[in-house]
Amino acid sequence: MLSFLKNISHVMGLAGAFVALAISLMTTVSVASRAIFNSPINGDIEITQMGIALAISLCLPWCQWRGANIIVDFFTQKISGRKRSLLDGLGCLLLVAMYFLLAWRTGAGALAVREAGETSMIISLPMWWAYAALAPGLAIAGVVAFAQAALLFKGNDLSALQGESS
Repeated sequence: MLSFLKNISHVMGLAGAFVALAISLMTTVSVASRAIFNSPINGDIEITQMGIALAISLCLPWCQWRGANIIVDFFTQKISGRKRSLLDGLGCLLLVAMYFLLAWRTGAGALAVREAGETSMIISLPMWWAYAALAPGLAIAGVVAFAQAALLFKGNDLSALQGESS
């Protein structure tokens, strides 16, 4: 199970990086086109907004796997490893709740926006696509956080997972 989560998180992270790269290339072409030909890519702002949101969502599972979230451990530096694992497990459970809540609400939002037929202003992209595309990354990040919480509550150290080279 952990190997599967690692692999899917890694693939999603790579997909997120690819999306971010594609958006940056599109933005570069649009800016150059605007400067040289006074003709930017139509809807470049809309595409950038949707694309970067997608890239971030896709990268969340890998970020969670690697433990790359910001951790303020000022108050826990001097407590025992077991107590710290329990607190980290609790933090993971809070992240599970947040990720699943966001996945649920973006999924519900996608259905509502689809039903309303809302599209982007300039190039008329269906807005529900953007919402629906965010939910899988959020849900998988929640599953990863849940697995990490289970490991931490069993007394395992996540540094072995987080320190692995990809």
